[in-house]
Amino acid sequence: MAETLIPGQVSLRALAGIYWNATDVALSETAFPGIERAAARIAEVAAGNAPVYGVNTGFGKLASIRIDSADVATLQRNLILSHCCGVGEPLAPEIVRLIMVLKLMSLGRGASGVRPEIVALMQAMLTAGVLPVIPEKVRSARPATSRRLRT
Repeated sequence: MAETLIPGQVSLRALAGIYWNATDVALSETAFPGIERAAARIAEVAAGNAPVYGVNTGFGKLASIRIDSADVATLQRNLILSHCCGVGEPLAPEIVRLIMVLKLMSLGRGASGVRPEIVALMQAMLTAGVLPVIPEKVRSARPATSRRLRT
């Protein structure tokens, strides 16, 4: 039987079961109306003329630059590509699975604007045992040292 994930109501005990026992999960159907509303709002904003940071504008110093509607998909793809790197050994499958469950719960709150299809795909991946490779970020083995300025 799958653990029903109700965002904001999942206990640490349930998360421990998901981690240690690879318990199946299913996002509560009550989460989907909020996900759909937020996705519709983002689609509306992306198609409109008003600049909205992170949706149809540049980032950082380019935040005031409005991106043409025809280029919004490219902007979003490039944002993902600019963040998709990592180093180190792959994280353990149990950790990756828990990360995915936590992300599913976060998206289930309906505040991200992600399309419902993405949420359904993540849930299907978890059900099928399909996990991405997530590299750990490795720190230098040498501890950081402080240096005193000598005068």
